[in-house]
Amino acid sequence: MAEVFIRRLSRWQAEAQREAVADVYVEAYRRVRGEEFDDRQEFLRVFAEDVQRAGFDMMVASGRKPGAYAYGFLLDRAGQWWRALGDGVPWDIEELTVSGQVFALAELMVLPEHRRVGLATRLVDQLLVRANAALVTTRVDPANEAALGALRSWGWTRLGAVSAEGHPVPGVGAGTPTDIWGRRLIS
Repeated sequence: MAEVFIRRLSRWQAEAQREAVADVYVEAYRRVRGEEFDDRQEFLRVFAEDVQRAGFDMMVASGRKPGAYAYGFLLDRAGQWWRALGDGVPWDIEELTVSGQVFALAELMVLPEHRRVGLATRLVDQLLVRANAALVTTRVDPANEAALGALRSWGWTRLGAVSAEGHPVPGVGAGTPTDIWGRRLIS
């Protein structure tokens, strides 16, 4: 594998690279053959919204061409995303959300030729350095064993399950993300 450099992108740079980001998304999450165009268009729609969110931050890993991206943003302070988790939710999640201390990992995509070399770990670590949050969270498909294994190895824990549609916590990866995972950044 060629040398890969990790760097942060501003909102403007992220928006300027949206086509390259969408290319990596489609390649990283090969799903149903023939639906690539629709998947790409939906990703571009969501990405355009995400880039405008408060606290948006993005990392890219690239050599001759981009090989991986990770991005996220602060969850809406007025949101009540934790209510869908039911009983057993940590007592301070509402307080952290209202105080703007919950960062959502919105997307992590790594091309197949860059997997299993620690690149995803490096990207997420660098993304969270400036997150200015006490908790990071994401939604994941419970059948996505690779994503769950990565989250566990990074010290994340499952917070609960929610409906997949219309939930304010973004989902990482392909499939129907219904499990909410989180990790404390500040004790």
